[in-house]
Amino acid sequence: MGPTAFPAWAAPTQAQPHDASPDTDHCPHRVSPPPAVDESEVVAPGSTTPSPLPVHSPPVGGEALGGCGVVADSSAGRVPERLTSAAWLVADLDSGAVIAAKDPHGRYRPASTIKVLLALTALRSGIALDKPVTATADDWSAEGDSCGMGPGGKYTMRDMMIGLLMVSGNDCAHVIARDLGGVDATLTKMNELARSLQAYDTRASTPSGLDAAGMSTSPYDLAVIFRAAMQNSTFRDIIAMPNHPFPGYPKRPDVPGDVDHPGYLMQTSNHLLLEGDPGVLGGKTGYTDDAQKTFVGAVKQDGRTVLVVQMYGLSTADDNYWDQARSLVAYGAHAPREAKVGELASTSDERATTSDGERASTSDGARAGVATTEARTSQGVAYQDSTSGWSVRILVGLVGLLVALLLLLLALRLIRRR
Repeated sequence: MGPTAFPAWAAPTQAQPHDASPDTDHCPHRVSPPPAVDESEVVAPGSTTPSPLPVHSPPVGGEALGGCGVVADSSAGRVPERLTSAAWLVADLDSGAVIAAKDPHGRYRPASTIKVLLALTALRSGIALDKPVTATADDWSAEGDSCGMGPGGKYTMRDMMIGLLMVSGNDCAHVIARDLGGVDATLTKMNELARSLQAYDTRASTPSGLDAAGMSTSPYDLAVIFRAAMQNSTFRDIIAMPNHPFPGYPKRPDVPGDVDHPGYLMQTSNHLLLEGDPGVLGGKTGYTDDAQKTFVGAVKQDGRTVLVVQMYGLSTADDNYWDQARSLVAYGAHAPREAKVGELASTSDERATTSDGERASTSDGARAGVATTEARTSQGVAYQDSTSGWSVRILVGLVGLLVALLLLLLALRLIRRR
């Protein structure tokens, strides 16, 4: 069935059927997300609504992922019940194997999960995390969730990155976009990065995830983007933080009766992390009226790192969205290692895995200083790999050997003349 303005399955006060997940078998969202329930995607007069992104053929990740219903390896057992999300995906973060999914390439709105793409874009651009930030009126008046910046506050770009990922601060997203050259330049960089990751269902229309015309992604794409982000040590550190002291700011002289605004302990919106679930590596939440609830995250359970994505779903009266996430994690953790219906697209800059299966990546200091391999790759600049470096060394060695031989021959001739 196609979604209505207020789907019955989304109402949190009504009794729900055993499995309230919308039927997507007939691919209602293969090209575009569900219809908007408000006017957030109405373009300004004189502007043109962006055309839907082309549907990639063959489907990225494998032919089985081209289906729109549930696709799962039978060896993994029965998929979790009572899922309200129209689309979801379970994968092995380390191997990239997709264990099961529902409408994996269906187009949905990302809401604030798109901030993962913004964060990765900023980190690959070599953002200086210790750089001081001066908040502007445009920053602290940003629509939606915020970290609570104000005039006179002393912030760093690190505070902005943490606020972006921890509490979905749209004010932080505005600051980061300004640092990347402005909103338009940032969106261009974000969308170029998505294409380089083979996330072809993804188009960022706002840096923060606020709904706007043309915005879309898919469970598959979110998994690919999050997996790429988890290869970055700075991202991994931030996404795993349950809380962070966010600076305050002094009273505003332009506001009568205002008082000082003290700093506060910011807490993550990821309830798996906040509630102390074991093995949680981190995740990113999102919600708008049009996107409904979205989530992407990873949990290490029973020796396996499980990546889950949920899109276009809600909690119900007797079925919490976080419990649904837990059931997807448990399903992936208990699946046989060989269970696989597809695979997440790999990136050209994936690092070698360490002994515990985690990805090695460039240090924060290197990112804040000279351009890293990741930054150069994202800008399309060629760089030498280790093989090329050895080739140069061998060539220099051969030239040196030739010079030595010539000198030896010259010495022998001089000896003979004597």
